[in-house]
Amino acid sequence: MTVLDLSRVLAGPWATQLLADYGAEVIKVERPGAGDDTRGWGPPFQDNGVSAYFQAANRNKKSIEVNLASAEGQRLIRELATKADVVVENFKTGALAKYGLDAESLQKVNPALVYCSITGFGQTGPLADRPGYDFLLQAMGGLMSVTGQPDGQPGAEPMKVGVAVVDLFTGLYAVSGILAAFHEARSTGRGRVIDLSLFDCQLAMLANQATNYLVSGTSPGRLGNAHPNIVPYQVFETADGHVVIAVGNDRQYVSCCKALELPAAAGEEKFATNASRVAHREELIALMAPVVRQLTSEQVIAGLEKAGVPCAMINDVEAALSCEQALSRQMVLDHGEGGKTVAPPVKFGGTDEATPPPLLGAHTAEVLKTSLGLTEEEISTLRAAGAIGPAAEEA
Repeated sequence: MTVLDLSRVLAGPWATQLLADYGAEVIKVERPGAGDDTRGWGPPFQDNGVSAYFQAANRNKKSIEVNLASAEGQRLIRELATKADVVVENFKTGALAKYGLDAESLQKVNPALVYCSITGFGQTGPLADRPGYDFLLQAMGGLMSVTGQPDGQPGAEPMKVGVAVVDLFTGLYAVSGILAAFHEARSTGRGRVIDLSLFDCQLAMLANQATNYLVSGTSPGRLGNAHPNIVPYQVFETADGHVVIAVGNDRQYVSCCKALELPAAAGEEKFATNASRVAHREELIALMAPVVRQLTSEQVIAGLEKAGVPCAMINDVEAALSCEQALSRQMVLDHGEGGKTVAPPVKFGGTDEATPPPLLGAHTAEVLKTSLGLTEEEISTLRAAGAIGPAAEEA
């Protein structure tokens, strides 16, 4: 699979990075001299000048610099599209039509092309022309209304998630849609146009919180680190920090009470089932919290793990990336001068290799030669005309 990646920032690049992890040749098209906006989103920066943000979403790709505002640049993209299987773009609705790079135009020259358009609100609807940013979509799509401390608690306010989850989920939805459309195109010779919006994906990823409302007619609210449908399933303060206790069924609840030496709570009928524990949430937590608070985090974890109760320390990012499990799974890749990245999480067996995110325009000449058969003279002419970026060191 060859993917022509006209996207930037996170949702599109996250999708194309995953496709690259799966073995696709991903050609990332960037603005000459500037590139993807996230190249400048720092500090921190790698020693080679690549920002940590860009590093997160662009491994295993090739970078070419093409000026989409120039007629010659547009011609190059159209020619590359004739040889591609997939185009991914996240320009504003209708923006690429003026360049002749919209889905209709490119599928005329390549009917089997899968064209995935990622926007804030989709190609239709009253908000179709508005740009979409993850933070705004977390707010508009309901996620922030169920994230954060409840009213009346210290620090109570709607909160965003600490990473751009709407972008990330949208990228994952894009990959599944692209793979389905690609499989179909191989059989029919006809590509699909995928209309994917951050807003739609945010609504979809509300999951049980959405159906909680659809079933009950009541919008769920903020519960901090507690769960709306399961109790006890939250953060507890310990003598030296905090831990997570995640009781998923009635058997685990009895084991949890025994481990914490709360036999009375285990035997009470009002706590016997998860539904009854949800109904008596505050009363049960009031019994458990003082007991947990008297123990160290290690004591709580050791006792609950021995009893088979799901629980966890709350790691910072350093601890998460350097823990024994992460190291055994080889989840951090060191590319030497290319810096470090998190490894692809999908393991196919054998050796899963990855290349570092590319320097800006590092593959322009290579791609134009191998994909379009251009000569050095023709490439030099394009550079002189401003259709592509200046010569860069080939990766």
